[in-house]
Amino acid sequence: MKTYEEVKKKVENAIGPLKRSGKQFPERESLPSDKKELASFLAHRIDHTLLRPESTAYEVRKLCEEAREYGFFSVCVNPFHVERCRELLEGSHSVVCTVVGFPLGQNLPEVKAYEAARLKEQGAEEFDMVLNISALRVEDYQMVYRDIIQVVEAVSPLSVKVILENCFLTDDEKVAACFSAKAAGADFVKTSTGFGKGGATVDDVRLMRLVVGPAMAIKAAGGIKTRSDALAMLEAGANRIGTSSGVQIVLDQ
Repeated sequence: MKTYEEVKKKVENAIGPLKRSGKQFPERESLPSDKKELASFLAHRIDHTLLRPESTAYEVRKLCEEAREYGFFSVCVNPFHVERCRELLEGSHSVVCTVVGFPLGQNLPEVKAYEAARLKEQGAEEFDMVLNISALRVEDYQMVYRDIIQVVEAVSPLSVKVILENCFLTDDEKVAACFSAKAAGADFVKTSTGFGKGGATVDDVRLMRLVVGPAMAIKAAGGIKTRSDALAMLEAGANRIGTSSGVQIVLDQ
C-alpha cells in the first residue's frame, strides 16, 4: 500500500487541493451502558433496509411500520418505493433513504444526478449512491469526483452517502475513494451495497475513519446481522448501520 499522503497527492493532482469541510461528525460514538438507552441509541443509528429486487408492497409497509415502532433513523429502499414510504412514514421521526446508481455504479454522472433529483422531489431525504468503481480502479479521479459532485449538487442540502463497495478495492483505492468523496462534499462514505462478494469489515471502517477524520460520517453496511456486529462497527468508527436485521439488533435476538 502507498502512504496516505501519496494517494492524497495523486487525487489532488487530478481534482485540485482538497478543501476543508466545515462539518464535524463523531469519530467514535459513545455507547450508553443502560440496556434500554442502548437499544434506542442503536435504533437511531440504523437505516432499516429493504433492497431486494423481489420485495413486495406488503414488505415495504412492514418495513415502515417497524421504523415507526422502533425509531429507526430511516428506511432505505429502492427508488420505486420512495413515494410510498414517504406517505407511510408521514408524522414519524424516520426519514426515507434511497439508492442511486445502484448496485453497480456504472450509470453516467448526469443520469445519477437526474435520478437523485427526481427522488428528492418524491420525498427522499438521504441518498446512497454507488461511485464509479471502474473509473476509480484506473485512477480516473476526475470522473470519480464529477460522478459524486453532480449527485451532491442535485440534492443539496440533503445528505449523500458514497458507497465504495470495498470488497472490490485495494486499500489504496479505498483511500482514494474516501478523498474523492470528501472533496465532492458528500456527508458519508459507506462500505458496501450488500450485493457484492463481501460486506462491512472492522478493518475497512477503521481505514475509512483514518482517511476522513471527523469531516465525514461512515455508514457500515453488508452482513451486519447481530447486535455484536453493529457494536463492533460503531466502536471502529461507524456512525450509521445499514441492515435488514434492525429489529433483531435492537431487541438483541
